[in-house]
Amino acid sequence: MENMKLPAYRAAWTRTQSHAAAARLDLSGIYPPIATPFTAMEDVDYQKLEENLHRYAKIPFKGLVVQGSNGEYPYLTEEERVEVVRTVRRSLPTGKLLMAGSGCESTGATVQLTEKMAAAGADAVLVVTPCFYKGKMDSCAMIHHFSKVADSSPVPVVLYSVPANTGLELPLDAVLQLSQHPNILGIKDSGGDITRIGLIVHKTKTQDFQVLAGSAGFLMAAYCVGAVGGVCALANVLGRELCELERLCVSGRWEEARVLQQRFIEPNAAVTRKLGVPALKQAMEWFGFHGGACRSPLQPLTEAETQQLRQDFSSNGWL
Repeated sequence: MENMKLPAYRAAWTRTQSHAAAARLDLSGIYPPIATPFTAMEDVDYQKLEENLHRYAKIPFKGLVVQGSNGEYPYLTEEERVEVVRTVRRSLPTGKLLMAGSGCESTGATVQLTEKMAAAGADAVLVVTPCFYKGKMDSCAMIHHFSKVADSSPVPVVLYSVPANTGLELPLDAVLQLSQHPNILGIKDSGGDITRIGLIVHKTKTQDFQVLAGSAGFLMAAYCVGAVGGVCALANVLGRELCELERLCVSGRWEEARVLQQRFIEPNAAVTRKLGVPALKQAMEWFGFHGGACRSPLQPLTEAETQQLRQDFSSNGWL
């Protein structure tokens, strides 16, 4: 582990511009991890994507996450992943951040895709933990992987821990070590363990390391322990309302925040761990966005699942 210590990071560090950007980029705020609309033939529907983007432009998001889990990135080709980012960059209003998912299973592929995402207009990249050989993805492997990616990335890197999809959590000791890298800006933590999120904030105080909650279900709790924002699937549907929750938390209006937070818990669970991306895309249709079908092998909701989804929104006053 000796070569992983901070001096080695800095010795390997050559991209001073990116380092300066990492020090400067303020992630605080709400981001929807946008969905990818498809045609009936399962091609990416760029026109519908642009129509969604025009609607999102009217909501006070900090920016957009493109090619997160809700964008079905494992089902897109590399060319499609880059082209979707390019399309979003063209439509995105000035001043909004574009965070692009560039994680692949191998370090080399992640380095290459990261460079392509930066060239396509990403302000930062969101890099998911490699997970296929999960038994071997210990702290040492993770530190090595993310350090290599951050060393060569032209833009700042945000770590991405999403155990519900990958089956593993980025270990706390690895997060703390990586937080010292000058081009690693923060983490999107979707695990929902508030003690862990609070501890990451506490232990990285001196690093200017920014923590984003990875779900709307624990957004207020994450703000309470020092998170600066959230990347929330539910923001694809209830974006304005989640930005209002952010405003209440930041201004310390906790009673009002609590009431709003409680109304998000069930619909959020429905579009994430319970029913997943097909449910998110169905809910988007109800709220006037283009959701549509997922790419195979993801299947559409059954009639019973659709009724359950509607119930989770309507019983909380959203439909």
